Amino acid sequence: MIAIQNLKKSYGELEVIKGITTTIEKGEVITIIGPSGTGKSTFLRALNMLDPPTSGTIEFEGQNLMDKRTNINEVRKKMGMVFQSFNLFAHLSILDNLCVGQTKLLGIPRTEAEKTARELLATVGLASKEDAYPDQLSGGQKQRVAIARCLSMKPDILLFDEPTSALDPTMVGEVTAVIKRLAQSGMTMAIVTHEMAFAKNVSTRIMYMDEGGIYEEGPPDVIFDNPKREKTKAFIHRIKSYRYEANSENFDFIELTNSLLNFCSANTLSRANTNKAGLLSEELTVNLIPHADLISVDFSFPDSQTEFELSVTYGGESRDVTQSGDMPAELVKGIAKQISHEYGQSNMLSLTW
Repeated sequence: MIAIQNLKKSYGELEVIKGITTTIEKGEVITIIGPSGTGKSTFLRALNMLDPPTSGTIEFEGQNLMDKRTNINEVRKKMGMVFQSFNLFAHLSILDNLCVGQTKLLGIPRTEAEKTARELLATVGLASKEDAYPDQLSGGQKQRVAIARCLSMKPDILLFDEPTSALDPTMVGEVTAVIKRLAQSGMTMAIVTHEMAFAKNVSTRIMYMDEGGIYEEGPPDVIFDNPKREKTKAFIHRIKSYRYEANSENFDFIELTNSLLNFCSANTLSRANTNKAGLLSEELTVNLIPHADLISVDFSFPDSQTEFELSVTYGGESRDVTQSGDMPAELVKGIAKQISHEYGQSNMLSLTW
């Protein structure tokens, strides 16, 4: 349905999208996730030229949207868009909000437009609200009306730009339930969202955006359960991370230990795991790597606090701590459930518990 080739978008010197090439097939439900400021909404708005790309191509059902001869207003009739802020006409009743596009843009007779509008309001659970005005509705109800209004135009694809971000948490479910029903009906959709559980349940494909493009994409079970790239893992699992960097073996290990313990405390880590992190970092840096140039100590764990990883990257002679018979090695082996080494220009010792 949509083919995107080397899409780029800049605002002056700021390059927001550095090159996206992908497709959206008929019947797919694509959710676009990632940290704020990574170009998700810009990418979505570029698809229907609300925010025209700087370069690249977008083909929608065989039409090149970058071609100046393309009637973009005709194309937009087939690409419904639901915004964060609803964008309903405040002076019109809910029924009129759903009829105005059908009669003015599609040329549908008023009686037929009203029939379609009432059917769609029933679909989104708002059949009783046709005579109400937008300011009489809750945020969740307004967004459901906005979805129904898009559907009244009979689009081939729906674009959702963070449709639940302006809603009270108690209202999010009523909107995502409507979108799920649309997905089950076979509607093609592209959705920018921060609702991870919703994204996992509704999508056929996930796009994780970072570094100015699609950093990783794949089926929901792959992206959420077994992401391949580090930034995807960190985002999906909401990983808390700590780093201490030094230039030589003459680092201040007391400063290292204190800053690590402060990090653990700030992130409400249990006392037992805080003690393990402090103890292991001290044993590894002070006792096991006494004659190497210490580069960095990294410690990370997910929000769930189910697994912890501590790694030390260092220069100089490599050492396998599991082969040492002294007390520090036994301590490390007693706590860690997995120990791994990587050797090269710099060496890395990682352990998890």
